[in-house]
Amino acid sequence: MIETTLPDLDSWVTYFSEHEIPVLRHTGRQLESLAENVDRVNGRDISAVALHDPLMTVRVLAYIQPYRGKRLQGEITTVEQAVMMLGIEPFFRHFSKVLVVEDTLKTHPQALLGLLHVARRAQRASRYAYDWALWRHDLNAEEVRIAALLHDLAEILLWCFAPHLALEIQARQHADRSLRSAVVQDQVLGIQLSELQQALCHAWALPDLLPRLMDDQHASHPRVRNVILAVNLARHSANGWDDAALPDDYTAIGELLNLTPEAVRARVGAPPPEGSADAEAEVTAADGETPPPPPPAEVPPQPQ
Repeated sequence: MIETTLPDLDSWVTYFSEHEIPVLRHTGRQLESLAENVDRVNGRDISAVALHDPLMTVRVLAYIQPYRGKRLQGEITTVEQAVMMLGIEPFFRHFSKVLVVEDTLKTHPQALLGLLHVARRAQRASRYAYDWALWRHDLNAEEVRIAALLHDLAEILLWCFAPHLALEIQARQHADRSLRSAVVQDQVLGIQLSELQQALCHAWALPDLLPRLMDDQHASHPRVRNVILAVNLARHSANGWDDAALPDDYTAIGELLNLTPEAVRARVGAPPPEGSADAEAEVTAADGETPPPPPPAEVPPQPQ
C-alpha cells in the first residue's frame, strides 16, 4: 500500500505497473464458473463478464498488447478481440487465480466503499455510452463503452493501492464543496489523476484509441463527447436524480443524440420532474387510476 505521496508521476506509474491489479469479487466468481465449462465458453461470454469490471477490462487489454505481433494491421481495442487473439484456454490459464479487491481492502472498509462507488459509476457510464453509441450508429460501439468504463480508472486504482490518500482527497472535498478535483489531487498526490491515467495508458501500451476517447481535451469529437457526457451523467446521477447539474446534462446529451431533454430523461431512466404531466400520471397510477398513454417513441436518426 502507498502510505505517503510518491515523488513524481513516473513513480506512480512504476508502482501500479509492478503490482498485480485485483478484480471485483463477483468477476472472479463468474470467471471460475466459466472455467468449469471451458468447452462451451466463447470470447463473448468472457467479454460480458469483464465489461462489468473496469479492473478486469484493463488487465485483459494490457496483457494482450505484447502478443499482437506484426501480422496484425490494427489494434486490439475490445475484450472480445483480445480473448479471441489469446485463445480461450490460454486466457483461463493466465487468469485462473486473480487477486480480489474485497480481500485487498478488507482492513480498509471505507476505502472499499469508495472504490465500489466509483466502479458502479463506471459501470453506469459504460451502459449509457454504449446505448448512445448504438443510437448514433457508431461503427464500434464497444470501443466507446470501454472508454467510458475506464475513464476513471486512475481513481479506482488510487482507492485500491493508496486508500489513505484517497480518503484524504474525499475528506477535503467534503469539507469544501467548491474545491476542484484537480486542485485537491495536486495538493495530496502531487499529480492529477488525468495525467496518471494518460501515463498508464502509454506505459501499458493500451490501444491509442482509448486514451484519445478518454481525453476530455478532445471533447469536440462526437465519440469523445459521447464518453464524457456518459461519465458526467453517471457522476451526477450518483448524487440522486435531483442533482442540480442534471438538466444541463440532459440538454447536452440531447444535442449529441438529436433528442429533446425530456426524451433524454426518459431514455436514461430518470424520474419525471415534479409537477410534470408524467409525474402526475405516475401518482395517478399509484392511486389506482389508469394513466394516459405515453407519447410515441422517437425514431433514431438514420445513417447518412
